[in-house]
Amino acid sequence: MPPFRNVAAYLPPGAGLLAVGVVCEVFGAPPAALPRFDFALCTDRPGPVPTDLGAPLTVEHGLDRIAEADLVLALPWTDFRTPPPPAALDALRAAHERGALVAAHCVGTFALAAAGLLDGRRATTHWRFADLLAERHPATTVDLDALYVDEGSVVTGAGAAAGLDLCLHLVRREYGAAAANALARELVAPPHRDGGQAQYLAAPVPDDGDDDRLTEVLAWAREHLDRPLPVAELARRALMSRRSFARRFTAATGTTPHAWLLGLRLARAEELLETTDLPVEEVARRSGFGSAAVLREQFVRRRGVPPRTYRRTFTRAEPAPTGP
Repeated sequence: MPPFRNVAAYLPPGAGLLAVGVVCEVFGAPPAALPRFDFALCTDRPGPVPTDLGAPLTVEHGLDRIAEADLVLALPWTDFRTPPPPAALDALRAAHERGALVAAHCVGTFALAAAGLLDGRRATTHWRFADLLAERHPATTVDLDALYVDEGSVVTGAGAAAGLDLCLHLVRREYGAAAANALARELVAPPHRDGGQAQYLAAPVPDDGDDDRLTEVLAWAREHLDRPLPVAELARRALMSRRSFARRFTAATGTTPHAWLLGLRLARAEELLETTDLPVEEVARRSGFGSAAVLREQFVRRRGVPPRTYRRTFTRAEPAPTGP
């Protein structure tokens, strides 16, 4: 199936304006690296739709717009404890049944659950409401810690700002790392946060000199992914013991040094595969995997396909020049 081009975002009454802004920014005005999406907001009945801040938003399209889309986004809304109207749930189910990609973040996930689209699947939502989602929909496996969960035809994300992570993931998945990175630069956002990263930190990182050194070491590591980066060396550069470094790293990032480095290296490899003709062995070296065999193993495990298949999927060949 080709990447999505027609995108519809469903707004129930009380829709969150932050979520509306994110999807409009990503799909309504993408950078040149992405196509011009056929994007529209839709609701139960066209006209003024109240939002979470009280100010109404005029929405021109009704539920029939969902029937045209190959990506449907169910946005969060204030009264999420009450399911959307039956017609909206029918529209979400019909979109999924005909092969559209369906996604939601924060409490928008409750709309997909009410439509039965999360039964037998993993999903996430805002951490504050994860227990409620699990209680109301026991057929859904709720992942409290994930930023987003990709189940193929259904993708869910955590709360608030994780909506941007979800959208960047969808772009990365369908259009590749280079396009997602270009979009992130346009939005002045981190290009990639792995879905398994923690939603929130249990305690704030102290604001002191150690925090500054940690930031400097992470920046240095990003620039030297082609070399071995054992935790002992990173800790030494941060002037910390290995144990203190690992503890502060997890507190600051929500993940382990190994998982963080692996995510960065996979992202580097993706972009090199998409944007260069380098042999896979050289891609492996520059991204820090050491050999094509190790890169292939990690790529198949984390991305589901070997590097060469990924390259064929996301390399857009330019048409040959014509004329003399």
